[in-house]
Amino acid sequence: MMRKKQETSSRALILRILMILYILAVGFLCFNNFKDLPEAPKYLFGIPADKIAHFCMFFPFPLLGFFSFDHQRWSKMETVGNVISLIAWGCIFAGLTEIVQGMLPYRSQDIKDFRADVLAIAISSLFVLLIDLYLVKHPRRR
Repeated sequence: MMRKKQETSSRALILRILMILYILAVGFLCFNNFKDLPEAPKYLFGIPADKIAHFCMFFPFPLLGFFSFDHQRWSKMETVGNVISLIAWGCIFAGLTEIVQGMLPYRSQDIKDFRADVLAIAISSLFVLLIDLYLVKHPRRR
């Protein structure tokens, strides 16, 4: 039992470190000046490429955030509440990145970027709920 608890706390620590690195990487991607890079395609499969980039940047947020904690001890309601909290914090993080981008002379603020961020957070949060409620809390009975 003690070994399982140590493995869980080690995994949580690694995921917390990854979460910090992830937040730093998102900050770098959102606030850096990329004007010297070659021109990238504007659309990918008919979708604006920058919206796909925003979706991909914010998709990991709920996954890393949720699994950074000892979620196996939580009840179903605690899991749902914590996922809702992660959605709120993710939306705040996404909103703040757009606000800061609007203040930078070489970046722009775009509500559609924020929508792509929120969509990624919502879909990823649904995955978190499915994984935790149906695979972790209700493993297959043999």
